[in-house]
Order: sequence, then structure tokens, then C-alpha cells
Amino acid sequence: MNPEELDKKFDAGEDVMEFFDLSTLKRPELESKPINVNFPQWMIKGLDEEAKRLGVNREAVIKTWIAQKLDQK
Repeated sequence: MNPEELDKKFDAGEDVMEFFDLSTLKRPELESKPINVNFPQWMIKGLDEEAKRLGVNREAVIKTWIAQKLDQK
């Protein structure tokens, strides 16, 4: 299928996902990279309390708070 045919199908509202290989999909700047951060015990306790309150894990709380702070820039 050429790009013009794909555009026509998409513009007509047809499902075109079958024409893409999602296993090779990359999301620039959204790929994870592990890091190690040491926190004092009182911070870990606070993070764990907030995670329990929200029903998520500690990592989710940390990522959410950091993302919110970075979005404020």
C-alpha cells in the first residue's frame, strides 16, 4: 500500500492499524532509563504513606511529583 492509499483510508475513518508494526514503535524522550536515588528514611516513610493513600506504588508517586515540578518550568 502506498502512502496516498493509506491517507485515504485514514481520512475515511477506516482502521489502518493493521498496516503498522507496533512492535518497533519508539516514543522519543519517553523511553525509561533506570537511575538510583538514595532518600532518607523519613522521606521514604512519607512516600510510602502517600502511595498507600493513592493506591499506587512508591515509584509512581515519585514520577508524578517530579513530572509536576518539571511541568511548572
